[in-house]
Amino acid sequence: AASPLTCPHHLLPLSLGLFQGALLLFFALFVTYDELSARVEDADLVANRLYGIFPLFQDIQVMLAVGLGLLLTFLPRYGLSALTHNFLLLNFSTQWALVLQGLLQHFHHGQVHLDLRSLLTAEFAAVTVLISVGAVLGRISPCQQLVVATCEVPVYLASEWAIVTRLGVLDVGGTITIHVFSCYFGLGVSKALFGAARQPLHPKETPTPSSDLLSLVGTLILWVFWPSFVAVLCQPGDAQHRAILNTLLAMSASAVTTVVASSLLERDGKLSPGHLQNGSLAGGVAIGVVADMAVPPVAALALGSLSAVACVLGFRFLTPLLARKLALQDQCGIHNLHGLPGVLGAAASAVAILLASQDTSRSHFSQVFPTGGNASETSGGQWGDRGAGGQALCQAAGLAVALGGSLLAGLLTGTALRLPCLAPPPQRLCFDDSLYFKIQDDARSPAPGSIAEEGTLALKERV
Repeated sequence: AASPLTCPHHLLPLSLGLFQGALLLFFALFVTYDELSARVEDADLVANRLYGIFPLFQDIQVMLAVGLGLLLTFLPRYGLSALTHNFLLLNFSTQWALVLQGLLQHFHHGQVHLDLRSLLTAEFAAVTVLISVGAVLGRISPCQQLVVATCEVPVYLASEWAIVTRLGVLDVGGTITIHVFSCYFGLGVSKALFGAARQPLHPKETPTPSSDLLSLVGTLILWVFWPSFVAVLCQPGDAQHRAILNTLLAMSASAVTTVVASSLLERDGKLSPGHLQNGSLAGGVAIGVVADMAVPPVAALALGSLSAVACVLGFRFLTPLLARKLALQDQCGIHNLHGLPGVLGAAASAVAILLASQDTSRSHFSQVFPTGGNASETSGGQWGDRGAGGQALCQAAGLAVALGGSLLAGLLTGTALRLPCLAPPPQRLCFDDSLYFKIQDDARSPAPGSIAEEGTLALKERV
């Protein structure tokens, strides 16, 4: 008999419909637009703020909806699902983050004031979900992905508050708060969901030349727009200028280094598509935490190269080792692209702070926190007050909080996903678009023993 198909097809639209209804009610009762012109008399200043952030915001939209979606299409029969579910999670998680941010941070006098910056930070929360589900891509249902998003977004907001606001960690590009957090949250989900049982290689899991090509297109899109992701929240001026330049240098170095490292590791000097798809982006992950600091250009190049080497070596040696020793499933290799470069970037930030002079430290700190009040009210104490050594310790503490907190929360979320009503799809139905989409071949009656027939039988059993 066919195994039960969890998350019946009518449950997903029902859940989303209820969420949208609750969201509409929340917006109708509490949300209003934040009118900047009412607080700032200079209309030109308001326009400059908008036009300074909106082009970067558009770049990030392209990154998340198109670039990241295409990056996940390396599974040859799961491309439609990867693109669509990525788009769904982006919108669901952003809306959920807007609600939580509104209640926790922007709720004043019975109203939530919405502006472009709050929407941007909500999308940063959604990024963590998009990265985390990469560890279990193709092996969990859309309903399970929504559960992951529901659990992860509030944990991310709490983690980001603890790391940036309380500890005063400097991380303008989200290396620690986004990449490290989302990586180990996703690995925690994977470990708890699949337990100690090593997942066998699925026949539909192996990429094809066409799926690898489409995924590489996603990499190129991400590579082009990544500086906008890192620099969008920087203070306009020198800090933002440095962030863009450092990110471009780091990513250029990681792209070249990936080709070199992959050629040396692979037989006959041939390149691995998986290495190119991920290693070329590793520099952007690592540089985010030091992007706006006054580091020399050679430091950005070196960090980009080291992160690419770590990523490629991770794919070549560490991922098989973790799968063999710990039965850890990491479908997209998020540990290699986000975890290892993220930890490397955090370590680099501590070193950069220790090497910086006290005068440079104070100047940089005032640029990182462009608030109207005292910087200590925002970050828990000025870098100059705690000293370079104290700030370096805060960077390490932030890394520990992000890593430990996300791993624990991911393990708890993965345990929740093991509930019978949220069990993953049967093994034989994984990595296939026909489980969730009506495609051309499905227009005709399914052949005996086909995936479409198996899915239909399993759904009937469940209902």
